[in-house]
Amino acid sequence: MIWVVATILFWLVAWWINLKLSHRPRTRLTSFLVPGLFGITLLILWEGMVRGFAINPVLLPAPSAIGLAFATSLPVLWVDFVQTFVKGALSGYAIGCSAAFLIAIAVDRSPFLQRGLLPVGNFVAALPIIGMAPILVMWFGFDWQSKSAVVVVMVFFPMLVNTVQGLQASDHMQRDLMQTYAASYPQALMKLRLPAAMPFVFNGLKICTTLALIGAIVAEFFGSPIKGMGFRISTEVGRLALDMVWAEIAVAALAGSAFYGCVAVIEKAVTFWHPSQRRG
Repeated sequence: MIWVVATILFWLVAWWINLKLSHRPRTRLTSFLVPGLFGITLLILWEGMVRGFAINPVLLPAPSAIGLAFATSLPVLWVDFVQTFVKGALSGYAIGCSAAFLIAIAVDRSPFLQRGLLPVGNFVAALPIIGMAPILVMWFGFDWQSKSAVVVVMVFFPMLVNTVQGLQASDHMQRDLMQTYAASYPQALMKLRLPAAMPFVFNGLKICTTLALIGAIVAEFFGSPIKGMGFRISTEVGRLALDMVWAEIAVAALAGSAFYGCVAVIEKAVTFWHPSQRRG
């Protein structure tokens, strides 16, 4: 019972501090402190509730147990990270997004492809990955190549739709001005349409960072060598080692957040002129 009372008191104090910080002028320090303190509060609340109510670790392990599993399994976690994220997710992300970007330019150039390919793309994007993954695993084998293929399928059409929409973002007056200057299509594309499309392109890239990791992990549930995040999660669940499962989830969350953050940093450097990148 002491754990529960101490946890509630800590939560109230942390909540009060966060309220005070959130009302201060926004700076880099407060932007870091508010979510950081909130996250630490959640972890301590989690720890206190697990210990205070004596929750079975099979149902919900405490953060301290997850941290211990993380610290003692770093070599295994690293191998799984390389297999799933570096080989499967990143390769599929690069192939799928690059192909979607190039085909989006062709779609923008061809009315036939706009009317024919985009409806098919919407149909394929609606297919459940849980049904596509085992088929692709059987086609491409059990190693990272099949996981990369699943990621390509998952990221291709969101990236395609966002890029096509971005290429149409410039208005008629701007396009008419380019025609007045006798600009060719490649010149109009490079000078006007691609710069205007960049916010949409990066929106698609950011969406696909999450889809890539999810796709690679889900694909490993349907066949994998004896390594990988999805393989480890399914195996450790069968052994009731939920602390290791949560350690893998933590690695996936950190990798996904870092991946998204890297794309967001590049977006800020490329689209610094866009209103969304200006501080209010």
